[in-house]
Amino acid sequence: MGTDIRGFVECRSTYRTLDVDDASWHAAISLDLLYGGRDYEAFGCLFGVRNHAGFRPLAGDRGLPADAAAGTRAEFGLWGRDAHGASWIGWPELTRVDWSEPAERPDERADLYRRGADGDWVFSGKVFPDRPDRAEGETWERDGLLLRMGRMTRREAVPADGEWRPVWATMGALAEVHGDENVRLVVWFDN
Repeated sequence: MGTDIRGFVECRSTYRTLDVDDASWHAAISLDLLYGGRDYEAFGCLFGVRNHAGFRPLAGDRGLPADAAAGTRAEFGLWGRDAHGASWIGWPELTRVDWSEPAERPDERADLYRRGADGDWVFSGKVFPDRPDRAEGETWERDGLLLRMGRMTRREAVPADGEWRPVWATMGALAEVHGDENVRLVVWFDN
């Protein structure tokens, strides 16, 4: 059974608000409209869920914000006990991430390569190795495949041109209008 991500990009509007600190959060757009993937590398890097790659999560286990938008709270409530790993991350944090930072430990899984049409090795995914004691950097062949133990960087987990790009673009656009501190991503996971 796989793990999926749910949530909302939230925003506090600065329009027609006399005191920005009194503005409430609004569920601006459902994450389902911006992101349709199931990327465990990103889940681990960002929120510590399915963290096989060994990242220090940017925003792990924060829970729902106390001031979460009413729409976010309502949707979260519909998931009941199936919802887990609730957390949030603000746009200011995301703009300061060192995407070149490596994971704290080597990945539990091996990079899997298959021969391409030209005979070169082509990355094909990740698999758990045949032995848990495989060392970082170790490579071996099995059944015509090349396997390698490695350590990921945050950028490898969340590529700039990958599936998260529409999420970041939306958050960035809202931040341009309402200010960085008024935009955040609130998420939870289900199995």
